[in-house]
Amino acid sequence: MVLITEEMIKQFESMVEKFDEKLKTSFENIHQGYPTENLVRFLKARDGNVSKAYEMLIDCLNWRIENKIDDILAKPIIPVEFHRLIRDSQLVGMSGYSKDGYPVFAVGAGLSTSDETSIEYYVLSHIQINEYRDRVILPCATKRLGRYVGTCIVIFDMTGLKLSSIYQIIKKYSEMSTVNELNYPERTETYFIVNAPYMFSIGWKVVNPLMFERTRKKVKILSGSGRDELLKIMDYESLPHFCRKEWPGSSRHPTHGTDGNCFSLDHTFHKEMYNYIKEQEKRLEDQNGISHTRA
Repeated sequence: MVLITEEMIKQFESMVEKFDEKLKTSFENIHQGYPTENLVRFLKARDGNVSKAYEMLIDCLNWRIENKIDDILAKPIIPVEFHRLIRDSQLVGMSGYSKDGYPVFAVGAGLSTSDETSIEYYVLSHIQINEYRDRVILPCATKRLGRYVGTCIVIFDMTGLKLSSIYQIIKKYSEMSTVNELNYPERTETYFIVNAPYMFSIGWKVVNPLMFERTRKKVKILSGSGRDELLKIMDYESLPHFCRKEWPGSSRHPTHGTDGNCFSLDHTFHKEMYNYIKEQEKRLEDQNGISHTRA
């Protein structure tokens, strides 16, 4: 990994100081009070090349402005039944924190589907989770620990993976991976893959060469549920439900209402996130109403 020097950072900072107001505002939503640490993320993503990191950041900010990403946490997916449908088919959630304070996110790749609605809604949901992580979860972790926390741990559960669905999964996650690589660089500390059936090796041979080298180096494939290995870096309470048992089929997610199932819309993480988005929607509507009155 390239060493990011003070000279690189200062050069990058001098370039960012020339941003117009729209770019500055969008960058503030990215860095949440930690501009230097976030410039370092983009430098790492471009191996310390300041010009390329600057170009990447500009592209990211323009993407945010053009797609109104800065307001995406004020746009709930409605009705709630439709949101639940997305949660039930796109299995993503947060189960807790590692011993070092990193948020632990879980992805049920093996049992996820993408045929309940258009891929655009799954990408929208994915971006909302990314934004909530970056603007709420990580800043709260930083404040609680008294030190900057800018990355998380992601655990992919391959339970239920079928040979017939491997390429569909690859297509879906490649789109989301592209969004992450271009607009949310260096947000993951480690990717763990658990409960991988034998056929996973087939899909892995396809995916592996397509991954960025820096991402590939962060991937660790664990035996079985990975429980014993994961308990070295997090407490039992932070393990995703599919890592807590060892017998076959144990990782299939529980029914709604079970707080231990971090994929469910009834889990604390999703409840708090959805309530936050509803609150931001009301705040934005109030602001627009005030602006309209003044106009």
